[in-house]
Amino acid sequence: MKLPAGSGGHKQPEMASHGFDNTGLGTSAGGTSPGSHKQEVTDGSANQLLDGPSDAQRGVLQALGAIQILNGMLILALGIFLGSLQYLFHLFRHVFFFTFYTGYPFWGAAFFISSGSLTVAAGRKPTRMLMQNSFGMNIASATIAIVGTVFLCIHLALNTQEFKICQSDLCLSLGSSSNGLVSLMLILTLLELPVTIFISVMWCIGNVYGSREAISSPPKSAESGILPGGSDSENSNTQPQVTAE
Repeated sequence: MKLPAGSGGHKQPEMASHGFDNTGLGTSAGGTSPGSHKQEVTDGSANQLLDGPSDAQRGVLQALGAIQILNGMLILALGIFLGSLQYLFHLFRHVFFFTFYTGYPFWGAAFFISSGSLTVAAGRKPTRMLMQNSFGMNIASATIAIVGTVFLCIHLALNTQEFKICQSDLCLSLGSSSNGLVSLMLILTLLELPVTIFISVMWCIGNVYGSREAISSPPKSAESGILPGGSDSENSNTQPQVTAE
């Protein structure tokens, strides 16, 4: 039985074009594949705002970050004043300036100011990258605060031993000034230590809470009925293709 001449000729191109359309489903309307779109989302997730800390927690983080910056600036100022006493009285390599020789008022203050600035920035704009950087800097600042506490305690112990052999008024006045400056730095360092630990604990709790929410909430692809792989091209490849005989 012979088909009409016009019917077969029109159906074959239509079937071929339909099969061509199915193979092109793997690309989006803009000419990009789902895999490339997924890569863009992954790259931008570091700068994406997170919903972890609430407004009250953000305010607490900003206040604690401001305290860290203030502590760092005061420790730096006290260290500069302690070093100026050394050059003022021309007493080099003296135990009254032990903390100045270690450089703790400078690199310790730099760590505290940096961690405080990152904490304030993370409190204002809690992105994943800022939160991770703030967490790392606060852990480092806590370690620096412990090291600084050891240095300052050693300095006070050396000053106490030096006071026993001081006989001039200059030695006594320098020892008293050194003890006062070192004591203030010790108080600020002891204040910095619990602040950095508290901020680090807050970041840990927020990270665990965010991870639990991410696990408990279903992905958007599952809600929309699309497989997590998002490979529409695989679905199109499974459809039977009609070939012209």
